[in-house]
Amino acid sequence: MTTFVLVPGAGGDAWFWHRLVAALGDRGHRGIAVQLPAGDEEAGLSEYADVIVEAGRDHGPVVLVAQSMGGLSAPLAVDRLEVERIVLLNAMVPSPGETGGAWWEAVGQGEAMQEAARRDGRSEEFDMVEDFFHDVPEEVTRALLERGEPEQSDRSFAEPWPLDAWPDVPTTVIAGADDRLFPVELQQRVAKERLGIVDVEVIPGGHLVALANPELVAECLIRAVRVAR
Repeated sequence: MTTFVLVPGAGGDAWFWHRLVAALGDRGHRGIAVQLPAGDEEAGLSEYADVIVEAGRDHGPVVLVAQSMGGLSAPLAVDRLEVERIVLLNAMVPSPGETGGAWWEAVGQGEAMQEAARRDGRSEEFDMVEDFFHDVPEEVTRALLERGEPEQSDRSFAEPWPLDAWPDVPTTVIAGADDRLFPVELQQRVAKERLGIVDVEVIPGGHLVALANPELVAECLIRAVRVAR
């Protein structure tokens, strides 16, 4: 059995992982969904890391899975947990000293998103429902919207990323072929430039693929660990 510590993106809501937790459990593995203190203006990346460490503590070797903004905080837990692998799922990859707020322009996210929209014949104006939930089942989207939009403080986006380099831990990058926020070409380029990873696993799905197709994501996570072992 593998324990996967699941780190959410902006808003820090563990609910985004609930379908994946179930899919992993069905396959004999453990998924621990982390609830980050994203709405707390006093909490920054260090506090996020504390919560991740507490979630994974006493579970032996774990795999850290980071979605979107989770790419900023998950690596900060490596020095305090026994981590056998990091998996980035449509995730931000920071550079040392770079803030989360500066990341978007630094990697050319806006241009990449607009170019993908033009290529696909979609509006270049960002629409949360259309661009985040276009492939998520209607009932799941409805349940999410009924919960209300999670709060996200500015502090964690304003803090410089504190590590001198990406942790020396095997890292897998999984990118949704239909991610409208972080188009797959952007993720492939950033993974190569910042992590030296050229073999990005591209799977069907958008930015919230763990909500849209948890069975597929579960299989990808399990396979990444099995192949490495």
